[in-house]
Amino acid sequence: MNPVLPLMQREWLQHRFAWALMVLVPLALAVLSLTVSRLDMNSAELQMEMPLPHDRLATVMALASMASGVGMQFAVMWVSSLIIISGLARRDHGDRSVEFWLSLPVSHSTSLAVPMLVHLLLVPAAALLIGLGLGWLVSALVVGRTLSLSDWWSIPWGSVLPAALAIVGRLLSGLVLATLWLSPLILLLMLATAWFRRWGLAVFVLGLGLGGWVLDRLFGQPLVINLLLDLVAHAGQALFGAGQGGLRISPEDDTVVLLRQLPAWVVADLWAALKAAVSPLFIGALLFAAGCFAALVQWRRQGASATV
Repeated sequence: MNPVLPLMQREWLQHRFAWALMVLVPLALAVLSLTVSRLDMNSAELQMEMPLPHDRLATVMALASMASGVGMQFAVMWVSSLIIISGLARRDHGDRSVEFWLSLPVSHSTSLAVPMLVHLLLVPAAALLIGLGLGWLVSALVVGRTLSLSDWWSIPWGSVLPAALAIVGRLLSGLVLATLWLSPLILLLMLATAWFRRWGLAVFVLGLGLGGWVLDRLFGQPLVINLLLDLVAHAGQALFGAGQGGLRISPEDDTVVLLRQLPAWVVADLWAALKAAVSPLFIGALLFAAGCFAALVQWRRQGASATV
């Protein structure tokens, strides 16, 4: 049996209660706030801010609810995964998990790569799908409270759901690219935490942030700051919005037609993100990340030898 699957399952189950709370607590807060708050869509001010026909307003609100659910769940899970993964190497030695890894027929590189795969890709991907489902449920509450439940049922779900799935698919594919763009920073943080323990985050922030500021202000060399900004900007564009053009929505446009055009726009945006990855900066980022990963493997190998 391939030992990678049990390793992924172990890493997933190890944090299952924390991830369950991260899913249920935002949902409970959203439902509670929508239940006790007073929503009135008939005021003159809101009518001026949302000049949409009544039959289309439900569709817009449903889409906004699903987008909020996806964005909220993804942000919570992704930030949490970064926090967990930053101390992964040091954690395995602190709680003696390294002895479990040594008992399996896997290399040190695999024992590092599997948890990174789970936390950096699988958990955020699951958050996107969970957020879509929760957003769909919340949309019923939002539309039902502001308009009526019959308006929610009358939404053209045959066009809304494919468009929502296309956006989630774009985010899933962009997640891989964004993680690769940020891999130098992620692996450098992991390496700093492995070397300096609890001071690793401080060393990482001061080394890049303050060090880059000093190079820029005192020596006129903004290379570090520019590299950080470029990596973050490319990661954001890889996740969504890499294309130059965008969908322009006006009250006169037909909602169903716009929703049917969305998958084509998503494909074009993904293609733009893939073309942006063909660059010396991306190749250099991957090479630097590979060097950090090799240093982590070497540090782990030395620590494991001392444990045995």
